[in-house]
Amino acid sequence: MSALIEARGLEFGPKGAPVLRDVSLRVEAGEIVTLVGPNGSGKSTLLRLVIGALAPRRGRVRRMRGLRIGYVPQSLVLDASLPITVRRFLDLPLRVGDAEAEAALDQSGAGGLGGRQMAALSGGQFQRVLLARAVLNRPQLLILDEPTQGLDQPGQAAFYRRIEALRRDIGCGVLMVSHELHVVMSASDRVICLNGHICCEGTPAVVSAAPAYRELFGTGTGGQLALYRHEHDHAHEGGGTAHHHHQHHAEG
Repeated sequence: MSALIEARGLEFGPKGAPVLRDVSLRVEAGEIVTLVGPNGSGKSTLLRLVIGALAPRRGRVRRMRGLRIGYVPQSLVLDASLPITVRRFLDLPLRVGDAEAEAALDQSGAGGLGGRQMAALSGGQFQRVLLARAVLNRPQLLILDEPTQGLDQPGQAAFYRRIEALRRDIGCGVLMVSHELHVVMSASDRVICLNGHICCEGTPAVVSAAPAYRELFGTGTGGQLALYRHEHDHAHEGGGTAHHHHQHHAEG
């Protein structure tokens, strides 16, 4: 099997009203796949099925033998009164060497934060520390559940660039749920629109033009899928850039 994971014909939830029906998905080595869909469309459920935290009612998930998965949860609530440093947090649940911890923090853009209290970090720093913890075991597949929720737009763009760099550095595949219907990392190889089933999938450009996508999300940006593009992308990419018309709240 060449894919890191392959799911076929997944169904989950009560028979009469399944949360997911007939969902098939695969992620190849080094590929970035982004899942988008409205609230309640089954995105987090699908991630849990892929990881193996839930079992499907029908269908099957195959993981490459010995697959190492790094997981960045949607949000993690830490008791603010609990004194725990970033470095100590990386030791949960298994202790890691200092060199390993340092390398993971550097790779995730959290270098130099080891001595800081978790409770004192900004939203963006906190996400980068969660990312560092996920890459400690040099994963072949990095799974991220709405990792940029609560970050402002520059914070989101910076986080997406970080993921691209990690994919390059450690060669991992990436499966990411995006909470922003209209904003998808332009480096995505494939975007999958989920609404209980897969409505459409393809490259970001193909998906943004798909009628099913327009039907689901065709409001916020005139139906255009907004891509985070780097400045240097403009020179060699056709198509206009989409603009964001809604307010982002500032990074906490």
